[in-house]
Amino acid sequence: AERVIGNGSFGIVYQATVIESGETVAIKKVLQDRRFKNRELQIMGMLDHPDVVTLKHCFYSKGEKPEEVYLNLVMEYIPDTIHRTIRNHTKANKLVPIMYTKVYMYQVARSLSYIHSMGICHRDIKPQNLLLNTRTHDVKLCDFGSAKVLVKGEPNVAYICSRYYRAPELVFEATEYTCAIDIWSLGCVMA
Repeated sequence: AERVIGNGSFGIVYQATVIESGETVAIKKVLQDRRFKNRELQIMGMLDHPDVVTLKHCFYSKGEKPEEVYLNLVMEYIPDTIHRTIRNHTKANKLVPIMYTKVYMYQVARSLSYIHSMGICHRDIKPQNLLLNTRTHDVKLCDFGSAKVLVKGEPNVAYICSRYYRAPELVFEATEYTCAIDIWSLGCVMA
């Protein structure tokens, strides 16, 4: 691993180079609970779409304590996020050009259409989870740590999704919701 490019309650994301190929990748390192299968790994293994970040490989590593095991998700590396682009434009007292906003949101909508068609709800759509290649203007959905295959009639946790992007049904603590919560979040990002 060359450098830390992100961290949060989930763990740490590193930028790294594959020795054999010289390819730059992102490695998300999360503490693995041995009692449970990792839902993020299972979901990412199901996905194959140009607007969704690609899982290339995964491996396990030991922590400092003997009982600690980490899951390492090796993914394609995308250099930027929609969040950083919005922040940079705001600092420069500018708006993201409407043409780019349309191109970006179209790609996010397409990624959501794809995962929703598989019954997968992302549950954390926000600018930080939308990777952006500022050179090609390709956007890719990432971070499936909160994602879940929703089953009708099966309750889900209501305390999910980042505050500013949370759908009304989540604010009111509903436990039976649909993939529509991602669409609400998309609208918040677009606004």
